[in-house]
Amino acid sequence: MIEVSISTVSDLQIEYLDHPVRLKWHRLRRQLTDPLFSLDVMRAGFSLGASMELDLRVRADGGFVVLHDEALDGETTGRGRITEKSPDDLRDARMRDGDRALTFSEDLAAMLQSAHPDALLQFDMKDDYETIGEKGIAHLAAHFQSMNASVIVSGHCLDLIVAVKEKLPHLLRGIDPTDTLIDIYRQGGLKAVEKSLLAVISGPTEPDTVYLQWSLLLQAARDGLDMVSLCRSEGKRVDAWTFTLKNPAGGFSDAEWHDFSALMALKPDQITTDEATATARAWSNRMAG
Repeated sequence: MIEVSISTVSDLQIEYLDHPVRLKWHRLRRQLTDPLFSLDVMRAGFSLGASMELDLRVRADGGFVVLHDEALDGETTGRGRITEKSPDDLRDARMRDGDRALTFSEDLAAMLQSAHPDALLQFDMKDDYETIGEKGIAHLAAHFQSMNASVIVSGHCLDLIVAVKEKLPHLLRGIDPTDTLIDIYRQGGLKAVEKSLLAVISGPTEPDTVYLQWSLLLQAARDGLDMVSLCRSEGKRVDAWTFTLKNPAGGFSDAEWHDFSALMALKPDQITTDEATATARAWSNRMAG
């Protein structure tokens, strides 16, 4: 077990050896029992200054709707591909989880105006630049020009993030090279991973944050590469995703505690979780003995 000391713990962040590690609320969930993409949770997060994440899909008009899947059928009562739907087409659809109306990007823009200045909302873009196009970028520029809270636009499509940099320089940017790095790790080893990670974080996207799977971070560290320190040496923040307790009420299992302690020792800037409240409580309980 790694011996640590902390000064503050909440479901917003854990402070580890004077290094604050934010707990990001994955898909607008403070806990897994919250409805998917809950506006009530987002309002609470905006009030407190939380870091939160949601998924966006582009609509036919270039605006966006808060959903993960490319089709309506799984998460909502609607049917069909979201890219073919106008706002009017989507107004009657309801979230299957809680019978709630869908949330549009216009709603987010209005809510962000009253957010705590420390709040950070991640727009995880599930469509690529070819699908979103200039119309979608223009929509973001028109609706998110000025706000109290910070917005970070992330995605797997590097062309999209470059377009965000060029058209919306006031927004933060994030990239997630995890899948590519895992493939490189298997085929080329750790040196190839280091070379590829350095290339992508110093590339044309100029990201503020690099999103990396927590288990990849731990495996690389065991093999001799501290990917968090590498990113931070290049001026990038690191988000380790997604660590969620299997038994929130019971806290960390011994295996989970071993992994989470090792992850905290790497000092990422943020850890994504579906159980922020339970994770903070479990950490405090372990620290108390």
